[in-house]
Amino acid sequence: MTMLFISTGEVVILLFAVLMLFGPDRLPGFVRSLAKGIRTVKNAQADLTQQMSKMAEDQPEMKEVSKAVEEVKSDIEGVVSRKK
Repeated sequence: MTMLFISTGEVVILLFAVLMLFGPDRLPGFVRSLAKGIRTVKNAQADLTQQMSKMAEDQPEMKEVSKAVEEVKSDIEGVVSRKK
């Protein structure tokens, strides 16, 4: 089993080190805090994905505005070139 480029043996060693560091009494609280942090990151990722999707939906409007700006720009360039 590999998870995030960590082998099974490394996961076991990591879990053992965490158990020794925090002890069996504080381990459940540590796991809860870790789960809460992971949940927060996942929620932030979902919010970011939603915002990116909304921005992608707004893209056709931006294309229309960009097209209008390009038309005005070409009109101005045409007038300037006639003046020269």
